[in-house]
Amino acid sequence: MEINLELEIRLAIFLAMLGAMAMWESVSPKRPWKSTRKRRWTNHLALSALNVGLVRIIVPLSVAAWGFHLETQGYGLLNWLNAPGWMAVIVAIIFLDLVVYAQHVMFHKVPIFWRFHLMHHTDLDFDVTTGFRFHPVEILISMVIKFAAVAAIGAPALAVVLFEILLNATSMFNHGNVQLPRKADRMVRWFLVTPDMHRVHHSITKYETDSNFGFNLPIWDRLFGTYRDQPEAGHSGMSIGLPIFRNIKEVRIDRLVSQPFRFTRDAD
Repeated sequence: MEINLELEIRLAIFLAMLGAMAMWESVSPKRPWKSTRKRRWTNHLALSALNVGLVRIIVPLSVAAWGFHLETQGYGLLNWLNAPGWMAVIVAIIFLDLVVYAQHVMFHKVPIFWRFHLMHHTDLDFDVTTGFRFHPVEILISMVIKFAAVAAIGAPALAVVLFEILLNATSMFNHGNVQLPRKADRMVRWFLVTPDMHRVHHSITKYETDSNFGFNLPIWDRLFGTYRDQPEAGHSGMSIGLPIFRNIKEVRIDRLVSQPFRFTRDAD
């Protein structure tokens, strides 16, 4: 798949998912917003554009192109095992999802990584745009980890493209400020992380923040003991965010990007 076509497909799916989730949030929001949607969207979309631009400048080779190169050269475990194409795609997607789960745990547990990841958690609201609210440094670190993971497993280029699309789409879905019937949520969260499941992870309460790390598959949280069913205060009563950076002005992009450098343990 040509790089330009890959980017066009990913952009089209991103915009479609963003529009669908925005409509759902407008029709059936789970919680009221603390900040205006216009302010949040303006700054979060600008941050997303900044991240895409920096990645293209600093890492001109896409992860999918890297996967294609490895595939043609026969590098990586799946290539060495000569796994059938369909099997290689499925195994690679599952493996990459596990890597993203492990990376997420690492960003919470290792202080230097948490310093950059905390910006994702200082959002006082929880909606579709939270799904792409990540610091540029975190995005670059994530790219390095993905490159290493794709090389280790020998992920086919198709698997990488599908995984990237899936990751972006599910990140917007599970950050949605939407109502999902409880019975439907119970059923869906067995095979896909739901907004109610992931919202617990954005609680101001630390033991809830340190749970439900998955983005796509919920099995990793259940398997590794990081799963928490519901927030203690309930979804309507829980506080979103962290004890620090709770001023509404922190949604500005300049303040978002500078948060890791203004962060101290006792900041408020």
